[in-house]
Amino acid sequence: MSSKNIDKLYFATGTFSSESKPYFLDYTNHYLLAKFKNGYDITKDLTTFNQEKTSFVFNVKDSIFERELQGDINFVSIYYLEYAESEEDLLEIANLLLKRDKIHVAGLGYMDTICKIPTKFTFPYPDNIVIIEVASEKSHQSVKKYCEETRRDVNRKGLKMTNMMSLSILEEIK
Repeated sequence: MSSKNIDKLYFATGTFSSESKPYFLDYTNHYLLAKFKNGYDITKDLTTFNQEKTSFVFNVKDSIFERELQGDINFVSIYYLEYAESEEDLLEIANLLLKRDKIHVAGLGYMDTICKIPTKFTFPYPDNIVIIEVASEKSHQSVKKYCEETRRDVNRKGLKMTNMMSLSILEEIK
């Protein structure tokens, strides 16, 4: 709570997609979700104080956009791209996300996982992560459907964006 490296801290419920569950066998239902100023320091700390449950660290390397919206962030959806390495593909995804008026922040990045217990399968797409933050007054189920519509719009364009996990924010701690 007193860390100057933490911008925001939330208590959230996590839901993994059926496509990603085989890669993360020790997932839980509740998470602390934090926005950090320096992700490298956090990864170093998590490695030093490694635990049996998986810690996920998502680093945004390219911010697609951030816009002011009414209301607080109440949902974070994390996707992975099975392919989409070209600049044109990423621009297409960015344009589709921009059209969605409830998305507050969207970014492209990568994921690190830290855990004492090695996984049976290595997650094959840690460098192709898409993160969106949604601000809406509607229920978490409604926002999840909204995010699913967004994913389908991207897939209709011939790009394969798959849901990895969704985080419903229950409470802002900091």
